[in-house]
Amino acid sequence: MDKTTLIGLFLGFAAIIGGQVLEGGHIGSILQPTAALIVLGGTFGATLLSYPMGDILRSFKMALTVFKEPRDDPEKILDQIVDFANLARRDGLIALDKKADEIDNALMSQGLRYMIDGVDPPLVRAMLENDNELHEEQATIAAKVFESAGGYSPTIGIIGAVLGLIHTMEQLDDPSKIGEGIAVAFVATVYGVGAANLLFLPIASKLKRRIKQEGNTKSMVIEGVLALQEGLHPRIIQAKLQPYLETPKGPEGKGKEE
Repeated sequence: MDKTTLIGLFLGFAAIIGGQVLEGGHIGSILQPTAALIVLGGTFGATLLSYPMGDILRSFKMALTVFKEPRDDPEKILDQIVDFANLARRDGLIALDKKADEIDNALMSQGLRYMIDGVDPPLVRAMLENDNELHEEQATIAAKVFESAGGYSPTIGIIGAVLGLIHTMEQLDDPSKIGEGIAVAFVATVYGVGAANLLFLPIASKLKRRIKQEGNTKSMVIEGVLALQEGLHPRIIQAKLQPYLETPKGPEGKGKEE
């Protein structure tokens, strides 16, 4: 699990609820099912008007990844590529055939298969980059879906507040209910702004960050596969791929030539 995401989510909601309690308010006063229905239902409806259902369902699935650590560790992948380079120098590229079945990274596994099958390097690059671009496009759409939801929900919250005020105005014959009615009406605004800034927009930002991280890793894999196919020296491969790491390894790192 990605602890920073969970901690951020917890702190955000805890700060709001804690502030409400410290001000002498009651938690029950901000728990309004009707307001939640208006905000969440209205936001979902507006988002559905903007994107096809397939994109929205895929976005929800990708949103779950922000609560998990990234699947691929770039440093481990770099070490793996350098190890493959040493193996290929010693036993030839055909020695990587069995390794292709053992690799967790699907892009690298596919790239090794292309390489072992003798596919020309330009075609290997084109096919791997096409797979990478397709995945990146889907992930970018997912981020845009949550950005859109983050834009809609505050406005839907205002609509909910206005509806609540209209209902309150209908009860002017009972002044004792006006204050309570106005307070309840503004809960929808809290829900709308809160959902946008504590859920939708942060998820969109996290997805964008993951897209960049995964894009760098996939680019490193593509360049690594082509370097293996070219037969470059393991140290050259390591030096060539290190810039793709967020924290480049020093000379004491793994991947030294055997």
